[in-house]
Amino acid sequence: MHRSVFEKPSWPLLRTMGLIPASDRKDTAVNATNSSTTSRNSDGFSDAERDAMKERARELRSEARQGERDAKAREKGEADLLAKVAEMSGSDRALAEGVHAIVTANAPGLMPKTWYGMPAYARDGQVVCFFQAAEKFDARYATFGFNDPAQLDDGAMWATSFALTKLTPTVEKTLADLVTKAVN
Repeated sequence: MHRSVFEKPSWPLLRTMGLIPASDRKDTAVNATNSSTTSRNSDGFSDAERDAMKERARELRSEARQGERDAKAREKGEADLLAKVAEMSGSDRALAEGVHAIVTANAPGLMPKTWYGMPAYARDGQVVCFFQAAEKFDARYATFGFNDPAQLDDGAMWATSFALTKLTPTVEKTLADLVTKAVN
């Protein structure tokens, strides 16, 4: 059988060509069962990143059960968000509370929720903007970011996340303008 140059070769073909030894194949059942015994850092994720992914999996299961458009889901999402904010310490909590006030005032149509264990705001099931605490990932600043649905496009290049150290009146106005632009 003739293979096109653009087709992805199969594992057996690569092995017969000597490009991949039989022991290097990653998708075998043996490797899949042994993956739980490997070092926690062998997957390249830190413990904080791994915890965030587990938190996201819980959030997805919760969303699947509740349905995003339901008023109860909105209340639960906001309750979950506020609970996560309450768990934060010091400046992260103050920033998250301020961001929450700004987003809810300027984009009441966004659904409050948690995303990877952090406060986020979604439209039609897609996260538009989010807050990331500095302490969670041992960063020197918190982050307020936007995802694709925000459509903050400004020419050939634009910012999608912003470092936050404190909420000044200027920062609050900038965030309010960005959130308003993101939902319009």
